[in-house]
Amino acid sequence: MSYNNETYIQQLAKELAPLQQQIVAHSLYSKVNSVAALNTFMEQHVFAVFDFMSLLKALQIQLTNTTLPWIPKGNPVTRRFINEIVLGEESDVDKDGKPLSHYEMYVEAMEASDANTEMISECIKHISAGKNVSESLLAVNAPKAVQDFVNFTFSIIETNEVHKIAAVFTFGREDLIPNMFIEMVKGIDQKNIAVNLDKFIYYLERHIELDGDEHGPLALQMIQELCGSDSQKWQDCIDVSKQALLHRIELWSAIEQTIAIRTQSQEVDLTH
Repeated sequence: MSYNNETYIQQLAKELAPLQQQIVAHSLYSKVNSVAALNTFMEQHVFAVFDFMSLLKALQIQLTNTTLPWIPKGNPVTRRFINEIVLGEESDVDKDGKPLSHYEMYVEAMEASDANTEMISECIKHISAGKNVSESLLAVNAPKAVQDFVNFTFSIIETNEVHKIAAVFTFGREDLIPNMFIEMVKGIDQKNIAVNLDKFIYYLERHIELDGDEHGPLALQMIQELCGSDSQKWQDCIDVSKQALLHRIELWSAIEQTIAIRTQSQEVDLTH
């Protein structure tokens, strides 16, 4: 049977759909219904916001020229796509029109909600001091699911196989985020959360807008260009994308469990 790119895309979508649906339909979203639950979510999810940037930068290094002297490199359409996403992720504008990376927007949203930013801040300090990511996660005693999620991302980056990096970026992040964040916005009952969520909601809605309308289709084009008619590369994309989605499910379930434990603990405290 002769396969073309469209056939490969259809096969990949079919194999990933069950895992993607598990994430979109996850019960976590309905549990983020209090300040404490929201802060628990953000304190762990911020690590996924952080490691996404390195995933994107790995693609920028592979698919555009980031060395001197500059010479043209790669497909100009893909080059523009990657650079546009870097521009948006690293220096977008916040709800007040101030240039800010999405990571920094997220940290500001955490601060507005009185979430604890100490763990992610200390992790960044360890990395800045020269420790690798895995060591830094251990040093701050990050939750196991967070460590597994971030370490998986960096294990893919370290393969230096651009089609695998692009697959995790596309199917583990860009293709998934709009539907995932739509469910998050639906699940948050702002009437019952007595803090200002404007910055967090802006962050979510900005990703829904950018990833759904602009980035998703271009990311698929990038995958098609990188894999061509190489059946092994397409299979690699399926394999690493499934792993990325499974790590997301494990992260969501772990956060949900932490919310349940903290909620139960608070209820016990109130009875004393």
